[in-house]
Amino acid sequence: METMITNQQTRVEFDQHLENAITAVANATARLHNLGPDTELSILLVDNSFIRKLNAFYRKQDKATDVLSFAMNELGEDEPADESGGTNILGDIIISLEKALEQSEEYGHSLAREVGFLTAHGMLHLLGFEHDTESGDQEMQAWQEKILQSVNLGR
Repeated sequence: METMITNQQTRVEFDQHLENAITAVANATARLHNLGPDTELSILLVDNSFIRKLNAFYRKQDKATDVLSFAMNELGEDEPADESGGTNILGDIIISLEKALEQSEEYGHSLAREVGFLTAHGMLHLLGFEHDTESGDQEMQAWQEKILQSVNLGR
């Protein structure tokens, strides 16, 4: 799987350790969900101001959030499925590193674990998982912990 990471913010240091955590979580999620090597994922790292604007525009919530996901393979009612066998573009995950740092301090764990969690959470949304019901929330929590454990970022 190819994971493209773009750091567009300057408020939180983005180093090789964080990049490795994101890549490891993305690869573990892909492996656990049988995604092929032709799968592509884009991750954009931003600050609270930028993600707040996106959250207001797309979700009508005028506040900073930690992660947003935009799936590329969700079909609208009148869209035909692409069965060409080409690249599987999962979509985009936008993570506020500023919010991730705040949350890592609040929860008392490393920034790498928090960013890993947000990567797993975003990827699960791209794969169709939702947490709007109790059973969906439990399923997502179980998957997130399994993914994080598999790359030594678990509790």
